[in-house]
Amino acid sequence: MKQITIQQNPHVSVDCVVFGFDGGKLHVVLVEKTNIPEGVSVARKHKLPGRLILTGEDPDEAARDVLETYTGISRQRLEQFHTFGSPSRMANQEDLEWIRNESGLPIDMVISVAYMAAIRISTKLRQLSSVFRPQWHAVDHLPELAFDNTRIVQKALLSLRKKLSLEPDSIFKLLPRKFTIQELRRLHETILGEQLDIRNFHKKVKQASYIEPLDEWESHVMHRAARYYRFSRKKYQSSTSSRWLTTRRGIGEEA
Repeated sequence: MKQITIQQNPHVSVDCVVFGFDGGKLHVVLVEKTNIPEGVSVARKHKLPGRLILTGEDPDEAARDVLETYTGISRQRLEQFHTFGSPSRMANQEDLEWIRNESGLPIDMVISVAYMAAIRISTKLRQLSSVFRPQWHAVDHLPELAFDNTRIVQKALLSLRKKLSLEPDSIFKLLPRKFTIQELRRLHETILGEQLDIRNFHKKVKQASYIEPLDEWESHVMHRAARYYRFSRKKYQSSTSSRWLTTRRGIGEEA
């Protein structure tokens, strides 16, 4: 991590929302506040990976540095999705005192440039960042977060839903390299926040040439073994049916 000194810009920060999927639920990476004075009780200790940017630092560069420093994840594509600047985001006294103590600056207001990424949840959050204690947390069961980080996660989820319609290939980063149709359907459902028609979803998947069936099935399961599939980016880029997810009707309901 870059040396954080008085060169910090006290008015601009970056925050990173990193999504992962465990086969049933959507998760995000949270870290814990550091440098909490001894004896001080903190109710809102969890936060998104983020920090103040340095004077003259490019926000994109800062976001990449934050992701690697706080989680150990490097070489991951981050996408800027929103800027948060409401004065109320600094209204909590506990959060305000913490950031002033952390930065050593008389901060009253910070504008945050937010980034998001989608990765496989199997990606290791390396121990080099153990001081921040990064952990996966289910989106539908988050602890109380510092600042307006809950709102940032909600906004990121809305952006992810939009990407599901406009760039359906982007969500395959959340799945293992081989997956079942049930896992793919559950991923759509957890992003959309609604149940989908199973038969129609299977029909739409089988019409998508870029979702390739493998000659492999689940093993060591109590239920009927499901077939594995994989995503073919080459076929996706050349497929005329690559926009089969453009509407919710196309996903879960018969026209």
